[in-house]
Amino acid sequence: MTSHDPSPVGSIRPRLSTCRDIAIIMALVVWGLYMGSGFLIPLTLALLVYVLIIAVADRVAGRFVPVWLANLIGIAVVLTGLFAVMFVLGNQATQFARAVPTYETQFDTAVNRVVALVGNDVTKFIRDHLINIDMSIIARSAFGGATSFLNTFLLISLYVFFMMAERVIFRDKLRLAANDVELGRELSSMMAAISHSLQAYVGVKTFVSVLTSLISYSVFRWLDLEYAETWAVLTFALNFIPSIGSIVAVVFPAMVSLVQFDTITPFLVIVLFCGTVQFMIGNFLDPALLGRSLNMSTFMVIIALTFWSAVWGVIGAFLSVPLTVCILIVFSHIPALRPLAILMSKDGELLTAAPKTPE
Repeated sequence: MTSHDPSPVGSIRPRLSTCRDIAIIMALVVWGLYMGSGFLIPLTLALLVYVLIIAVADRVAGRFVPVWLANLIGIAVVLTGLFAVMFVLGNQATQFARAVPTYETQFDTAVNRVVALVGNDVTKFIRDHLINIDMSIIARSAFGGATSFLNTFLLISLYVFFMMAERVIFRDKLRLAANDVELGRELSSMMAAISHSLQAYVGVKTFVSVLTSLISYSVFRWLDLEYAETWAVLTFALNFIPSIGSIVAVVFPAMVSLVQFDTITPFLVIVLFCGTVQFMIGNFLDPALLGRSLNMSTFMVIIALTFWSAVWGVIGAFLSVPLTVCILIVFSHIPALRPLAILMSKDGELLTAAPKTPE
């Protein structure tokens, strides 16, 4: 005779075991992401570059442009642009890092000019919190990754070339590996949704970031701001970081203008004009172009930014949104995890299919 425990304790125990197993798995995943960052970060960056190349190639391919030529054009355009960004950062980062001690000695004088504009209370806060910051450490942490990324550019390029070589055959291998028609169809649908969302996100963010950086660069050149190219490239890159990226992209050149110029006018021009451009593009143009392709709640974006920044540092901040979008889509295709995907989404509606793209 078997006994059945109808008590609440008997029903709670399996749930506690499930929660314990989930907590252990999540801890192992986070540990693996942290420990394997040296391998996973270049691979993830290569996947995003691959997605951007596919987006360019699919738009170029047509009646008069064969697929192989469209792929070559996509590779040339994207990798050339990526190399140009890294070259500018790597070339000027060292010069800026060497000039930081000069900026430190001039920063106290620059703060005195702010007194007449914002008052003694705000100036005291600036003195207490900003002057005590080691600017050289900030510069090396902000720009040091550029030089190391140049060293991994070849590795990322190799990953991308092999991904492009297996672009068509990978779907067939995925269906064969599933060993089930329905499962293969579900995996293909999930991969198509991920590819569609990432192409939309990376494509729109690249366009918006280029537009913002070009407008900002014209302002920097008009003001004759030092390292204008560096600040423009940083503006392009930082726009991929949600929420705080656009703020940092305005703060850095604005602080340098305080040190470089004897008047506060360039500082106000950068803060007011560039800040307005960032606000208008980030709050109106960006959401209008993305539409429902990025169906993720704002709160989830902040959580993703915090989590991936803690695990992978600055690169994690850049990758936080596309990685979380991938997780959301995967969850939406797994019935047991679909409730989590609904909570992560913006309006509760899940994107489970994507339009077909040319092979």
